[in-house]
Amino acid sequence: MAVEFKDYYASLGVPRSANDDDIKQAFRRLAKKYHPDVAKDKKASEAKFKEINEANEVLSDPQKRKRYDELGADWKAGPAPHRPSGQPPRGARTPGNGQGEEFQFGGTGFSDFFEQFFSRNGRSGFDESGAGREQFGQARGAARGTDIEGDILVTLDEVLNGAVRDISLRSNDPHSGQTATQHFKVRIPAGVGEGQRIRVPGKGGQGLEGASPGDLYLRVRLAAHPDFRVRGADLYYDLALAPWEGVLGSNAKVPTLKGQVNVRIPAGTDNGQQLRVRGRGLPKGKNGDPGDLYVVVEVQLPKQINEEERALWEQLGQLSTTHPRKAAQS
Repeated sequence: MAVEFKDYYASLGVPRSANDDDIKQAFRRLAKKYHPDVAKDKKASEAKFKEINEANEVLSDPQKRKRYDELGADWKAGPAPHRPSGQPPRGARTPGNGQGEEFQFGGTGFSDFFEQFFSRNGRSGFDESGAGREQFGQARGAARGTDIEGDILVTLDEVLNGAVRDISLRSNDPHSGQTATQHFKVRIPAGVGEGQRIRVPGKGGQGLEGASPGDLYLRVRLAAHPDFRVRGADLYYDLALAPWEGVLGSNAKVPTLKGQVNVRIPAGTDNGQQLRVRGRGLPKGKNGDPGDLYVVVEVQLPKQINEEERALWEQLGQLSTTHPRKAAQS
């Protein structure tokens, strides 16, 4: 099955020479524009949001980006793309024939291109009991189908509320030439975490001689969010403050996954200080209490000032009793 090449640089609108900051800024700008919560055309924005998340997933990771740059050069030169060294064929192998059965997912939020070259799984999985292992060289008979794995991109809103996703799985057996497509729904439970596997019984490789099929395991990959960083069930938000807001104190409206909240900035708040908003994080599993939101203060100095401002800063410098270097030396 043909796999379409993805130009991740074009997806983010950056040149191939873009540095890490360029990529980060481009992703945040586009993610804010196409986030399903704010876009008018929900369906179109959701597809675009997943596209830029996939591009960011690859280009923001130095190893993945290096592999992608090498692959892209090979791709445009004409030869068929090669699989990265050490990565086994994607999908399950049918027991006994030694041929690689290929799978293509739909509805997981990742393209086939990503699944084939950048998925952490890149291969079929086996349960701990060993069911579904290939029995090469042994007599053919009834054998349970192999378990297969794929990645599924899950947004923070889906982690918060849960969701039901329409998934398709197309399989191609190069030995028989047969192609089959399954369509089914997958429930994403609230509180699901990065790396957690969602089991879909009976949607793996077909069994032999009437044996039961294997299972499908979808490994959760949390979609990057333009506003929040995720650590476990806690969210982190960077709040930019002017110098006088940190000194005098202030109030700021801060976004959460359930709307804005008003956060009080105490007088004397320092750069890098974290302000905790209880219960505004992600659910902790099925019945756990929610995590918290941490507002990380970034005191930003003015890059340019006019003459009047300069005079006031100089006056402040003369009047101020704060002398950090003297305090450090005493």
